[in-house]
Amino acid sequence: MPRVATKTTSSKTASGGRISARPAADVVAGPSHDCPLCPRLVEYRLDNRARHPDWFNAPVPSFGERGARLLIVGLAPGVQGANRTGRPFTGDYAGDLLYATLLEHGFAKGAYRASPDDGLTLIDCRISNGVRCVPPQNKPLPIEINTCRQFLTATLDEMKQLRAIVALGRIAHDTVLKVLGMRASVAPFSHGAVHRAGNVSLYDSYHCSRYNTNTRVLTTEMFSAVFARVRSDLDKG
Repeated sequence: MPRVATKTTSSKTASGGRISARPAADVVAGPSHDCPLCPRLVEYRLDNRARHPDWFNAPVPSFGERGARLLIVGLAPGVQGANRTGRPFTGDYAGDLLYATLLEHGFAKGAYRASPDDGLTLIDCRISNGVRCVPPQNKPLPIEINTCRQFLTATLDEMKQLRAIVALGRIAHDTVLKVLGMRASVAPFSHGAVHRAGNVSLYDSYHCSRYNTNTRVLTTEMFSAVFARVRSDLDKG
């Protein structure tokens, strides 16, 4: 069972804004294989295990090194993507676009073949989700997002070199803001927007889902431009 903090620490951004309470050291950066915290997600997990015993069917851990300067935050695993394979954005269309873009901008190396054993590795980059378990209909409830945020907070806290966060979609953006202690009114979601929180920059992008690309809400060029900006900013130091 995941450990829950009993105390917190806090700090301030360079502009004086408060960064949200950080978890104490006894919070792990990811839930256990059988995390019990969200009953609806537990029930859905057990249903998937019964139907697909060869799938991963557990909270999906972050992918990439703790020492990375870039963290990408999605919403939650896809049922036939990360929930099946056990690696974020692996096995569905969103991963096809994301990993191609990371390879394009030097944040990954190897070949993406939609499988966790494809040998692809991340470079100065890590990928996680605001909610670690797959939700029914790909829609986590607010209480589930709030409950799982402790693990995103712990993930940020352990990334001592973190300088950039890319939030994929409005919900991911909103949960990252809460971790950073930023008000939505001063950092509204907008594709291509960049918000500062101390020495960390938050970059917004529409989610790289098939729906968004099919409807042209997000084009490959728009998505690439976000990571080109991140690449340029990180290269400047």
